[in-house]
Amino acid sequence: MPGHRVEDHYAGSSTGLEIAARLLQALRVAHGTDVAINPETLAPLDHVHGRGVRATQQLVDLLDPAPGESILDIGSGIGGPARWIAMKFNCGVTGVDLTPAFCDAARALNIAAGMSDRVSIMHGSALDLPVPDASFDRAYSHNAVMNIADKAAVYREAFRVIKPGGRLVLCHINAGSNGAGPNRPPEFPVPWAAVARNSFLATDAETSRDLAAAGFKILAFRDVSQANLADGVAMRQRIEQQGLPPVGVHVLMGEQYQRCRMNAQRAAEDGRTRAVEIVAQKPF
Repeated sequence: MPGHRVEDHYAGSSTGLEIAARLLQALRVAHGTDVAINPETLAPLDHVHGRGVRATQQLVDLLDPAPGESILDIGSGIGGPARWIAMKFNCGVTGVDLTPAFCDAARALNIAAGMSDRVSIMHGSALDLPVPDASFDRAYSHNAVMNIADKAAVYREAFRVIKPGGRLVLCHINAGSNGAGPNRPPEFPVPWAAVARNSFLATDAETSRDLAAAGFKILAFRDVSQANLADGVAMRQRIEQQGLPPVGVHVLMGEQYQRCRMNAQRAAEDGRTRAVEIVAQKPF
C-alpha cells in the first residue's frame, strides 16, 4: 500500500485483473484446483471488513432485502458483500466504488462466480453517485465513510438515490468518546487509511445530525463495539500466535494488512474507536 491516496491505500499498484487472479489463485492453492468459485467460497477473501461474512450477515439483518429489489452498495470494494447478498436474496445489487482497480477486480470476480447478471459495478464517488434519483429500494455502506470528510454529502446522495420509504443501513467506525469529547485517534496504518490525513472519524452526534439534515429518519443507532469486541480480541490473539491464515483479506490488501488490523483492534479495545450500526429511512 505504497501511496497516500485512498485508491493507493486499497489497491496499491495492482490492476484489477491482477487482484482477481491473486485471489482466485489463493483460493485454489488452499482448496484445490477444482474448488467452486461462488460468493460463499470467495467470502474469506472478498468481504473487506474486519469480521468478514459474519459482519455482512449482521448488516443484512438490518437491511432486510427482498427478492427482486434493487440494492445499492456504496463503497463496494471488490464486490464480495454485493455478490453474497444478490445470491442469498435473489435481488439485483449495484456497487459503486472510488478505486478503479477494485471495480475491475469486482467485475472479473462477478464473471468467475457467475454473478454478472445480478451484480453490476460502477466506478464513482459516494459524493456524486452515478445513478438516477429514486432508483434503489435499499442502500448500504459498510466501513466506507471513514475516509470521507464530507459525510453530510454522502448522506445527501444516498437520500437522493433511494426510493421514498427506502432504507439506508450504515455499519462503520466512529470516533470513540471519553465523555468530554472524541478520544485520540488510532495508530496508523489502519484498514481504512494508511495515514492520518485520510481518516475522518465522525462522532455519533455528528452522524445523527448529518443524516437528519439529509432528510433521513433514524430508526436505529447502536454502538456495537462491546458486542463485536470478543471476536476482535480472538482475531488479534490468533494473529499474534499463529500469523495470518492462507486465505483471507490480507491476500487482497498486502503485507501491511496484519499491522493495519492490529492497530484497528487495539484502538477498539482502548475505546479510541466505536463500531456503530445505523438504520435510516427516507420518508414516503
